[in-house]
Amino acid sequence: MKRNVSIPFSALAAATFLVALAPSVAAQSAASQPAWRSAPWAGAIERLLPLVVEARRSIHAHPELGERELRTAALVAEQLTSFGLEVRTGIGGTGVVAVLTGGRPGAVVAYRADMDALPIREQTGLAFASTRTDTWDGKEVGVMHACGHDMHTAIGLGVAGVLASDEVRPNLPGRVVFLFQPAEESMPDPGLHGAARMLADGAFEDPRPAAVFGLHVNPLLALGTASAIPKGAMAAVDRFTIAIQGKQAHGAYPHAGIDPVVVASHVVTALQTIVSRNVDTHEPVVVTVGKIEAGNRFNIIPDTAELVGTIRTHDETVQALVHRRLEALATGIAASFGATATVTIDRVTPVTWNDPELVERMRPSFERALGPGQLVPERPHMGGEDFAFFAREVPGLFWFLGVSDFSKGRPTLVHTPTFAPEEDALVFGVGTSVQLLVDWLGAEAP
Repeated sequence: MKRNVSIPFSALAAATFLVALAPSVAAQSAASQPAWRSAPWAGAIERLLPLVVEARRSIHAHPELGERELRTAALVAEQLTSFGLEVRTGIGGTGVVAVLTGGRPGAVVAYRADMDALPIREQTGLAFASTRTDTWDGKEVGVMHACGHDMHTAIGLGVAGVLASDEVRPNLPGRVVFLFQPAEESMPDPGLHGAARMLADGAFEDPRPAAVFGLHVNPLLALGTASAIPKGAMAAVDRFTIAIQGKQAHGAYPHAGIDPVVVASHVVTALQTIVSRNVDTHEPVVVTVGKIEAGNRFNIIPDTAELVGTIRTHDETVQALVHRRLEALATGIAASFGATATVTIDRVTPVTWNDPELVERMRPSFERALGPGQLVPERPHMGGEDFAFFAREVPGLFWFLGVSDFSKGRPTLVHTPTFAPEEDALVFGVGTSVQLLVDWLGAEAP
């Protein structure tokens, strides 16, 4: 049965882009020989590619901060409905859950794509660059897809469209639960992440998946490659606040007060010794102070100072050790100056855990989609991901998609105003994701 493909974008623009894109995609495909070109769904990918590209551009030009993804969620829901999926909206705030039922009985698998943008003013110079502004933490900010979530969402739509196509759906065993997630970057402080909110709203209920897949663009990997790190792929993320209470005084008479700025300075320096002197040198750990706030005038010693930062770890025992040492150092140093320090540590996201058996099982699928040798090794990342909440419920595989053409020079990283992944990566994201889901469902079918 033919299904309508409808998305609010210009057909002429899409056709023009497809003509322009074809040579570069063909050249890259010839170099890496991805097997999706000869897969039964290759025709569906080719048909849907203009839609995927235009969806990405539309989402990129109209980015929305966490739990404000109203336009993006509406675009996603409309497209998924046109594919014939069962769609639920408003899950976890502005999230969208859609279920695709294959033509044969089988297992249930989930696929996640995040939708939110960052409070960053874009400086890419792209023709479809964002010019949007919004408020964040009480301030006006630019809004930009500086972490690739526009790519993730567009790829997710492409995957849904391919699996819903006549080439795939009739012979597809089981069901796929698509999770288009809000607020991966969290809300303004203290904030909650979208994955936890979606789970609380029943995203994994009726049907409950037996595994979950997701991807993230990676500018440190070449176009046409991917990585899948077994076990801890991304770090646990903690947020700490150290509130220092001193005693206010005139800047000319510091002996009359207790200077919290001096205390804060000693604390910042001492915190660096946690990694260098308290933690096993084989353990990946980061302790970063990202914000220091104190005072309002050049000649007044303030009475308070505040430090805000993050802890990144890959092991719960190490995480607990860092927490203990941070509190001991902060409170002890403050006391030695006659001040006090109150330490608050919020656990933001756990370790993003890739089930080792699932990673090993899907290695052949990556090679089928991308070609031999295109699944490259990577060390665990110190960034965090709220995909971790999904992967705590069921076995998960969170993989990284190469999005850089290194012949063009050194790429910029995520969370920067000039981050601009190669659009050619979209087709590799769709092709690889489809291969993973089809293979997993085929292996699990009764």
